[in-house]
Formats: sequence, structure tokens, C-alpha cells
Amino acid sequence: MMGFLDHLEELRTRLIRSCLAIVGGMAIAFVFRDRIARVVLEPTLDALPKGTSLVATRVGETFAFYLDIALIGGVILAAPYVLFQVWRFIAPGLHAHERRFAVPFVLMAAACTVAGALFTHYVLFPSTIAFFAQFDSASIKLTPKLEDTFGLYRSMMLGMVAVFQLPTLVFFLSLMRLVTARWLVRHIKYAILVSFIVAALLTASPDPWNQTVMAAPMIALYLVSIVVSWLVGLRAKDVVDTDDVKRLRLVVGATIAQQLGRSKRTGLTRA
Repeated sequence: MMGFLDHLEELRTRLIRSCLAIVGGMAIAFVFRDRIARVVLEPTLDALPKGTSLVATRVGETFAFYLDIALIGGVILAAPYVLFQVWRFIAPGLHAHERRFAVPFVLMAAACTVAGALFTHYVLFPSTIAFFAQFDSASIKLTPKLEDTFGLYRSMMLGMVAVFQLPTLVFFLSLMRLVTARWLVRHIKYAILVSFIVAALLTASPDPWNQTVMAAPMIALYLVSIVVSWLVGLRAKDVVDTDDVKRLRLVVGATIAQQLGRSKRTGLTRA
């Protein structure tokens, strides 16, 4: 049985290993910084007016951009090892039936993260840049700064990755018995309304079509969350039923053993 200080030491070890893995991933990503930067900026540059490029107006701005690129690449490269360290830390405190849900939870979180990042990279951010690029004219030349553009890209990326974690959140809440598939179905009309409100805030264009394009993935995520909650409810019910059967068997066995013990004592007393 580990004490509190032992848990802190274990946590410190896992954090150090995870940070070293991220630093190693950053070093590898920094070597390929130009290729990674082209992949990141290509959809944005394609959405800008022809002949327009990003400009750096501050000393060290380009270097800071490459460090951010290396950090993103390092986190992606080290993610499997970091998740493994997280699992090694929390696994000893989980019950057997809870460990069965760990792999689906991690896979779902990873898949939702990748989906949110791809949606932002290829759909959301380029459409935003294309909308602002429409106001470029002969008298007002659009020359976006690298720092501002990448800062907006990073913020939108983090926001959509968080939004795409809805099925993962519902998975966890369903395990805790805080939400059910029936409850989600009953509130689907509010989910649709919130999806269009969030889409209106995320999209710079007032065009209803663009807002619908942004809201559609959120509504689809909510529908996926309903299925996830329903599946988790079935699995959780099976686990609970199995545990109840085991407890019932123990109670019955203990009762039989107790009755046999009483019978033996009664027989010995009479003898």
C-alpha cells in the first residue's frame, strides 16, 4: 500500500519522464521546422489574396514561431509515451471493471483531438482567413502579421479540439451516471441551438451557409455522444449486474455456511 509521499514521488517521476519525452520530440520537430511550418501555413496562404505572404515585424518573431511549431510537433510525437505514463500512474487505483474502459477512453480522446485539429486546419481557419481577405483592395493592402495569424490559428485550434471532446466528456459523465442517452435525446433541441450560437461566434462570415457548415459537426458530435452514452450505459449495467450476482453468491454462501455451522454445534450439544 503506497503512502501519500510515495504517490507524490511516483507523480514526480512520471512528470519528469513526460517532460523529457516532449523535449526530445521538440528537438526532432525543430530539425524539420520548415516542413512542418509549410504544412501548418499552407491552407492559410492559399486562402489569402494571390501574392500575399505573412510578415514578421518584431525581432525574434520568426524564431518564436518556430519554437511554437516545435512544441506542437514535440507534444504530438510524445503523446503516446505521455499517455502511457498517465496510465501507469492511475492504473493501480482503478478497479478491474474500470480498467476495461481506460483504453476506449484514451482512444476516443485521441481520435476527437485529431478530428478537431484537422477540422480547424482545413476548414475553419482557412474559411475565416478567406472571409477577411475579401476586404483587400488596391488602396488597402492586406499584410497579416505572422504572430497575430498564428496566434489566432492556435486559439481556434485549441477551442475546436475542446469542442470535439464532447463525446469523450459524455463518455466520462455516463460512467459516473451523471448523464444518460435518454437525457441527451430529451435536450437535443437545446444542443442544436447552442451549436448554431457557437458557430456564429466562431465564424466571421454572417453567411448562414458557413454557419451551418460550422454547426453541422457539433450536432454530429452530439448525436455521436448519444450513441456513446447508450453503449456505456449497457456496459456499465452489465458490470453492475455481474457484481450484484457475485455479492448475492457470497451472501448465499455465507448464509449456508452459517447454517451448517449452527447445525454442527447443535448436533454436538445434543450428543
